[in-house]
Amino acid sequence: MIVNERITSYIHSLERDNSPILEEMAEYARENDVPIIRKEVESFIKVLLEMKKPKRILELGTAIGYSAILMSECIDVDSTIVTIENYDKRIPVAKENIKRAGKENIISLIEGDALEILPQINDTFDFVFMDAAKAQYINFLPHVMRLLNNEGIILADNVLQEGDIIESRYAVTRRDRTIHGRMREFLYQIKHMDNLSTTIIPIGDGMSLSIKKTEDDYVQQT
Repeated sequence: MIVNERITSYIHSLERDNSPILEEMAEYARENDVPIIRKEVESFIKVLLEMKKPKRILELGTAIGYSAILMSECIDVDSTIVTIENYDKRIPVAKENIKRAGKENIISLIEGDALEILPQINDTFDFVFMDAAKAQYINFLPHVMRLLNNEGIILADNVLQEGDIIESRYAVTRRDRTIHGRMREFLYQIKHMDNLSTTIIPIGDGMSLSIKKTEDDYVQQT
């Protein structure tokens, strides 16, 4: 945990209940060890969506559909979400949850490896939520930048790796060193790209929030 546990518990105590379908899904996730976004991250996403009011959202990493359904409850009825998932065992669960939530006309689930699917997408998006394989964030980035509209948002979850991101790679377990190195590369990249404005936020397991600058903004600063 990267934030004081008592503070996090207090923040959680202030939250209102989610819709019945999301509460059921959260219970399923707890019972089956499925990673879903944390309560404080949920609140952050809700506020961002209220501010941005995106018409098209791209999500990398559906899992059981929890965050996609949560986002679908925060956007206008004519907005849409495309979500990509590669884990065969979770795809049927996600599909059923989307159906039970009555969001089939809003949420489109694409099955497969995001790195193979992204080059085939030609639509553009106002908001991208990255919550898939953490070692692939750096590889997703060029594709996401191509698909992101000017003034669009990239929100990436779990970027501080339970605090391990500040450790030497030799202090991290061998199996986690690839993720550790690539996540550091990703964070450096999004903080130093001229056409992105990025902040890293220590909530949940760490989030990065980037806004794609307009061409005029980019030209003025270069």
